[in-house]
Amino acid sequence: MISEKRFLQAGKHLMMGNEAMSEGAIAAGCTFFGGYPITPSTEVIEHLAKRLPEVGGVCMQMEDELASINAVMGASLVGAKAMTATSGPGLALMAETISMGANLEIPFVFCDVQRNGPGTGYVTEPHHNDIGFARFSGNGEFQIIALAPMNCQELYDLTITAFNFAEKYRCPVFLMSDAYLGHLHEVVDIPTREEILKKIIKRELPANTKGRVFSYKDPSTGEYVIPSPPIMGTEYCPGLFLHQPHGPDGLPTPKPIVFQEMLIEKITSKMDEISLTETYKLDDADIVIVSYGLPVRSSYRAVDIAREEGIKVGIFRLITVWPFPDEKVKVAVKDAKAVIVPELNYTGVIAEQVERVTKLETPVIKIPKVAEFHHPDDILKVIREVAK
Repeated sequence: MISEKRFLQAGKHLMMGNEAMSEGAIAAGCTFFGGYPITPSTEVIEHLAKRLPEVGGVCMQMEDELASINAVMGASLVGAKAMTATSGPGLALMAETISMGANLEIPFVFCDVQRNGPGTGYVTEPHHNDIGFARFSGNGEFQIIALAPMNCQELYDLTITAFNFAEKYRCPVFLMSDAYLGHLHEVVDIPTREEILKKIIKRELPANTKGRVFSYKDPSTGEYVIPSPPIMGTEYCPGLFLHQPHGPDGLPTPKPIVFQEMLIEKITSKMDEISLTETYKLDDADIVIVSYGLPVRSSYRAVDIAREEGIKVGIFRLITVWPFPDEKVKVAVKDAKAVIVPELNYTGVIAEQVERVTKLETPVIKIPKVAEFHHPDDILKVIREVAK
């Protein structure tokens, strides 16, 4: 039975980013949160400690991040939609279990409210230094999905999307927030109960799995089949949970490469569904900004001013950061005389991906910021220089 307290009153609410993300999780059906307070994500566990018991869920403050992620895995395996939230140092501690979760195809959502690093860094300052780490968060090879919201509304909406992706593709799904976004206060438009329920993928037991509880490639179609996640304590549960390459029945496979292919290709073969992007004034643009997260907001203003000056510039926005949408970016930048990538990190993690799929003769210009928000003038200055 669904608790009516799960759904906020439809309409506009003034919310902090971390609270909007928490409410999105509850709306998506999250009934378990395991976490450890760490700035700047602490408001997540504070909010869920109050709200989850109201909807019949459980919020557990664990003794550390290692216990937190393991508790989330266990909760998911008994049928709960589960989530954790932390910042960079916590992500580092959780990496081993994230790898195990990917191996066992345990669905869960991970909110990373990124802060300055390395080490302790400045704990209240934004720094998208976990973007690359999220992609390779664990030993071995596997694919994750990472979403980059840019406002409080998207922290609510994309959290629902993240839970749906986790259920459908049985992989770790990351929400890449940050210190500014998590603490921003904005109006969030909450949908009606009926609208929310239409969007949500439920955790349900399948009618017949033929002994297959893990994903596999159907030899007759070449398509990847992803069964519903197993639920311990029911008949739909493998006899073995092996943290090593295995077949759809859970038994060890003599060909690990087939297993690695499945973990990756079950995600990348569905790019049309997983890769969420947006464009802004891109149709006739000869200068293209590729961006994600908070820098997109400054990019909009910079583009509007540049357009008033007669400069043809547009934005290709990544909502899904991982898997990186190679083909979509190739199309977006194929006729550009220059590509600009503003990022809240110094090395340009996503700029390197953009360079990889851009023509060699097309310059890719990075605009790095660390622990400081891009001002539109920072981006506009580069646009003007390119346009000369």
